[in-house]
Amino acid sequence: MGWLSWDINLKTRLIGETLFNMLFWMYFPFLAIYFSDALGGVEAGLMMTAPSIISIFGTLIGGYISDQYGRRNIMLIGSFMQAVFFAIFALSITHWVDYAAFIGISLGKSLYRPASSAMVADLVPEESRRRVFATFVSANNLGAVFGPIIGAILFFQHRNELLWTCTLVTLLYSFAIMFIIRETMPVSEREAHDNNGFFSLVKQQFLSYFVIIRDKVFFLYMLGGIFITISIMQLDLYLAIYVKNYVPSQTLFTIGEWSVTLRSEEVFGWMIGLNGLLFVVCVIPITRLLEGWSDRNTLILAACLSGCGMFLVGLSTSAWLLLGITVIFTIGEIIHGPVVQNFVSTYAPENARGQYMGASDLQYSLGRFIAPVTVVLSAVLSPVLIFGIILVCALLSAVVYGVMFRLLPEKHMES
Repeated sequence: MGWLSWDINLKTRLIGETLFNMLFWMYFPFLAIYFSDALGGVEAGLMMTAPSIISIFGTLIGGYISDQYGRRNIMLIGSFMQAVFFAIFALSITHWVDYAAFIGISLGKSLYRPASSAMVADLVPEESRRRVFATFVSANNLGAVFGPIIGAILFFQHRNELLWTCTLVTLLYSFAIMFIIRETMPVSEREAHDNNGFFSLVKQQFLSYFVIIRDKVFFLYMLGGIFITISIMQLDLYLAIYVKNYVPSQTLFTIGEWSVTLRSEEVFGWMIGLNGLLFVVCVIPITRLLEGWSDRNTLILAACLSGCGMFLVGLSTSAWLLLGITVIFTIGEIIHGPVVQNFVSTYAPENARGQYMGASDLQYSLGRFIAPVTVVLSAVLSPVLIFGIILVCALLSAVVYGVMFRLLPEKHMES
């Protein structure tokens, strides 16, 4: 399914989300450092868990109401919320308002995500979904190539200008959703919910999610996702703290009298930049290369590469070695994303895609909620022990995925 044959909804979203993510990667990787320097490492680690809790509820609500009121409407609400809170962040004069704005941005994103994923599933045939999801992953990470390198300077020296730019881009994308994107929720599904009252909808929401969580296969799928998310999220959490505290300033290379010397923050920026570059260059080729692989094998491979790569980071302070290790855990992350989205879009019933996408996003919210514990533990444990914990989480993910796929044929026979 070539890009030129895509629906206008998908093309608009691809462009809009790519522009936003180019700015997103200029500020997000540095928030752990920002709050840690301002309020302390333990406090920052605890604070970074709150947006994840709020995202849990936002994701559940966003997924459910996207099945009630449409994908486009919920995407619009989530996008406008992000624009408003970016403006509040830019106007803030205290770290606590900064933090509140960060929570608001996280809530807006959590409302947007399940509706956005459900729209892809609505529009794309099953056989093409993995490749389409891979294209979105690649485009959304385009900004991660240069964003962290530029953000290492802009976030700390020109933060207001950066945040106002994020506000403008998100606002423009909101208008694009409003005037270009059309609703894709199946008509039969829309009519089925037209006569439901508010309290009836709330009751149905919790009953529906209870049924989803009781699904053994889907529960294990989410559990495996939580463990690997803990590993993947360290790129923006403990990895930033580790590089800042343990990796010294060093010369990357020298040509004659000219050399490139990086401070620890800049080494981290280059690692994030390489992570984004690999996504942009490799996600589609790797997805095509592994198309013949089962979802089981690809998810297990992703978990192992992610965990082993993160563990190796704790054994080195050399910029070149760290960049090489970045390749390892990034390939694990590249493999994981499209396969997970394809699995849930195929597994979910058509009339409950938004809910399943929302429930699926719980793995990221819960993983992000637990992941900052490494920042708190870093006050009392050595880096090797912290990275050892991260490795164990990733390997547990591989084990859980293996168990899940043993139960999957049984689930299909029941249905």
